[in-house]
Amino acid sequence: MTSAAPTAAIPGPGSLTWRYLGDWRLPLISRRVLLLQVAHPVVGAGVADHSDFLQDRWGRLRRTSRSLFAVLGHNGTEAGLAEAMRLRELHKSIKGVDSSGRRYHALNPEAYLWVHATLFEGAVEVQRQLGRPLTDARLQGLYEEWRGLAGVLGITDRHIPASVGDFESYFADMVDNHLECNDTVRLLLRLDRRPFPPPPSWPLPAAIWTGLATPPTDLIRMITAGTLPPVLRERFGLPWTSADERRLRRLAAVIRTIDRTLPDRFRTFPTHNLAAPRQARS
Repeated sequence: MTSAAPTAAIPGPGSLTWRYLGDWRLPLISRRVLLLQVAHPVVGAGVADHSDFLQDRWGRLRRTSRSLFAVLGHNGTEAGLAEAMRLRELHKSIKGVDSSGRRYHALNPEAYLWVHATLFEGAVEVQRQLGRPLTDARLQGLYEEWRGLAGVLGITDRHIPASVGDFESYFADMVDNHLECNDTVRLLLRLDRRPFPPPPSWPLPAAIWTGLATPPTDLIRMITAGTLPPVLRERFGLPWTSADERRLRRLAAVIRTIDRTLPDRFRTFPTHNLAAPRQARS
C-alpha cells in the first residue's frame, strides 16, 4: 500500500521519535549507525575531506548531539526548523572529488536521504536486537514521523520510500549494492580498537581513563560487528564466529533485563527528560 505524501513536521514530546531515538540503549549501536553512514561513497568522502572529528572528537560528538536534538524539537519547533535549514546550508559547500576520482556533493539526494535513513533503521534495530521488537502499529507510526522529519530536512517526497516495506527494500538494496569499505570506514574501524581519548576536562591521568573506557569500548565494538548486516561484516573484514553470536545473545538478554528494571525516567536520555516538560509548558 502506498502512503500519502508526508507532512513535514518536527516531532515533539510524546512522539515515537522521542521515545525511540532517546532510548538509553541507542548509544550501544551508535558506531554501527556511523559505519553505515560513512560506507556511502558520498558521505565517506565528505567526512574524509571536510570533517574535523580527528582533531576534536569530543567537540564533534557534542555538536552532532546538539544538532540532532534540536532537529528533534528539544528547543521547540521554530528552533528545529532553523537547525534543519542550517544543516542544508552547511552541506552546500561540502563537495569535491574522492580518492577514486568520483565527484561528490553532500546534498546529493541519495546520500542525504541515506544519513537520515540510518537513524530510523538504527532506532528500529536497537529494539529488535537489544530490546523488544516494535509492533506493526508502532513501526508504522515511527515511520510516518520519520517521513515527516525527512521533509523538514529538505528531502523531497519522490526520494522518500512510501511505506515501511518500501523502506526495507530500499535499505537492503543500499547495503547489498551501494555501500563500500572506503577509507573512512577503515579509519573508524582502526579508531574503534581503542577508547575515545579523555575528555578535555578529565582531571586524572590518561591511563585511568583508558582503563575505565576500555571495557565499554570492547562492548560497543562487539555490538557493532554483531548487529551489522552479515554482508557488511564480510565487506568490512570483521570476523564473527558462532561463539561471538552466543556472547551477543547473552549480552542482549542482560540488557533487556536491565531495561525492565529501570524507572521510566532512566530509560531515555536526560536531555529528553528535561526537554519534555519545557516544551509542554511552551
